[in-house]
Amino acid sequence: MIGVRVLVAAIGKAKTDPAGAVFDHYAARLAFPLKVREVTLRRPVPPDRLKAREGELLLAAVPEGAVKVALDERGVALSSEAFARQMAAWRDRGVKDVAFLIGGAEGLDAAVRETADLVLSLGPMTWPHILVRALLAEQLYRAQTILAGHPYHRA
Repeated sequence: MIGVRVLVAAIGKAKTDPAGAVFDHYAARLAFPLKVREVTLRRPVPPDRLKAREGELLLAAVPEGAVKVALDERGVALSSEAFARQMAAWRDRGVKDVAFLIGGAEGLDAAVRETADLVLSLGPMTWPHILVRALLAEQLYRAQTILAGHPYHRA
């Protein structure tokens, strides 16, 4: 997946905890650039506008022309092999940036899901946002090893 830059745009700041260490562990093993952009609201927002405002911030963090992947339990669940093939397809198509979008505690705004190129589910369960980052980093590393024929992934 060399040649593809990956952005993880997430609502909120990651706290120091074991899940953050897992994210860092896998992120350090990636052969391609991975950047995290944590977006936060600077002023209180009425509850009825919160998801929409968070969605605007997430979409504003995405580089122009990037493939947008919204992480949402209503999305499609891909096997690790299918995820690797999707990443390879974007790479082979000349995509320079892939942005993974992680919502806040209230989830993703519909506008984020509607503008996403892929709505991806990590399963039907709800995960804490810091764990979503860790799971995503591990799957990115797994995809890298699948595409390289490395034995890390055992089917």
